[in-house]
Amino acid sequence: MRNGGQLVVESLMALGATRAFGVPGESYLAVLDALHDTGGKLDFVLCRQEGGAAFMAAAHGKLTGSPGICMVTRGPGATNAAIGVHTAMQDSVPMILLVGQVATDMKEREAFQEVDYRAVFGTMAKWATEIEHVERIPEILSRAWITATTGRPGPVVVALPEDVLMAQTGVPPLTGPAKVYEAEPAADAVSEAVALLQHAERPLIVVGGAEWTGPARAALQGFAEASDIPIITSFRYQDQVDSACACFCGDAGVGMTEGVKGLLRDADVVLALGTRFGENMTDGYTLLEVPQPKQKIIHVHASDREIGKVYQPTLGVHADPGRFVQALPVQVTGNWKAWRSEARAAYLGFIDKAPAQPGPVDMVAVCKHMREVLGTDVVLTNGAGNFTVWPTRFFRFRPGMRLLAPQSGAMGYGVPAAIAAKLARPKSTVICFAGDGDFQMNGQELSSARQAGAAVIVLVLNNGTYGTIRAHQEREFPERVSGTSILNPDFAALGRAYGMHGEHVARTEDFAAAFARALAAPHGAVLELDIAAEALTPYRTLSQIRAGGLAAKR
Repeated sequence: MRNGGQLVVESLMALGATRAFGVPGESYLAVLDALHDTGGKLDFVLCRQEGGAAFMAAAHGKLTGSPGICMVTRGPGATNAAIGVHTAMQDSVPMILLVGQVATDMKEREAFQEVDYRAVFGTMAKWATEIEHVERIPEILSRAWITATTGRPGPVVVALPEDVLMAQTGVPPLTGPAKVYEAEPAADAVSEAVALLQHAERPLIVVGGAEWTGPARAALQGFAEASDIPIITSFRYQDQVDSACACFCGDAGVGMTEGVKGLLRDADVVLALGTRFGENMTDGYTLLEVPQPKQKIIHVHASDREIGKVYQPTLGVHADPGRFVQALPVQVTGNWKAWRSEARAAYLGFIDKAPAQPGPVDMVAVCKHMREVLGTDVVLTNGAGNFTVWPTRFFRFRPGMRLLAPQSGAMGYGVPAAIAAKLARPKSTVICFAGDGDFQMNGQELSSARQAGAAVIVLVLNNGTYGTIRAHQEREFPERVSGTSILNPDFAALGRAYGMHGEHVARTEDFAAAFARALAAPHGAVLELDIAAEALTPYRTLSQIRAGGLAAKR
């Protein structure tokens, strides 16, 4: 006999879970008790706020392909964690949120902290459910794991009533995970796709999805290079393609370059692999006409629900994108060299031709130095803000490097994601880029990092403003700054308060030595960089944005 809490923990371990992120609560004491004896097998990472814990779980799912497990208490705990569920859904990454719930005999009385989780998370998660009988714990957890990892991966929310967790049962836990093969592409679908590409004048490959296997990535690169077809990635997935590949031409996302916009707009055949054609990668659904684009779309996706959701494809293929790529021939031939080489030159030029930035610390120079000294065993993370252009567009991602960045545009993701990454890849160098506003959303999780032994490096880009919103203000309401100026603490001192190396970098020329000290710090580091608000974007200053806004008003 065992109680429901023990059954939950033993079943999670059988499914393959090795780490859970959470904040304790009285609503799931039986689970916490069961975790008392699982150190080294299923570790509980104690977090400071449920939003941070949920971000860690979402980032773990994105990095590893295995569901990130988050455990929170009922009501406030669950609603705090909602931001991580939303992020996991938009990122298409596997995650399981386990939420304590009021006892079943108190349901629908608005008991203390009671929430209807099916209603709250029903449109936010891939599946939201509640376990009402202790005997069904293994069944529901097995379904949750499979749901989170198959098709289009995503988050699952499972509510656990207090009395169900305390109840005794003789039902055994799961003995292991199910082995599920993704759909194989039909032979006719592969042939039709090849025919469309062969007759193209300006073909383009668009890559999405959080995790491609090594063989699939190799097959994709080999096919693109042999065929001389340009590749771009969807928003914040550029780490899935080797940037050294001569066919890689950038990413389609917020603030995408004119070169990438031109590729999407002017292509006549688009092979879309695992992408969901979101707002950001289509520039607000303007680069392709809805619902029937002029471009011929070959849409390959593991979920049939994504095919034709916005754009009607010329050819829809319900199959695992990696398996589809591996089923392609070695190459297709066409006269595309100029099309591809021009796009590649534009991608390289965006980094190489960036002007020096105004202000005390020049991020062009900072990123150049980091590219020179860092190897490939690196994970970069960020939250949301104009500062994200530096980790996402000023690094070239080689095999082994990863980027953890939220498609949802959620501020506060970077610090928790860095902690999750360091725990999953302890030997990797993990660097979080954070704006001053972004950092203060979840900076307290550095306490979690110290407790868990996750030595991360956080670069706080301090420009004293919510930069993205300030840019919008100056464009729409120039010279009327409202609600975007920030009074900040001493971030370097804050890092030291958490037991990390903390240092203030006030000049570009001081960064290299400070970064070396950060890399050598045994408990991680916080480097506060003085960035000018004027340097809001690499190619356009705040003054230029304001001038454009004033001109438009005239």
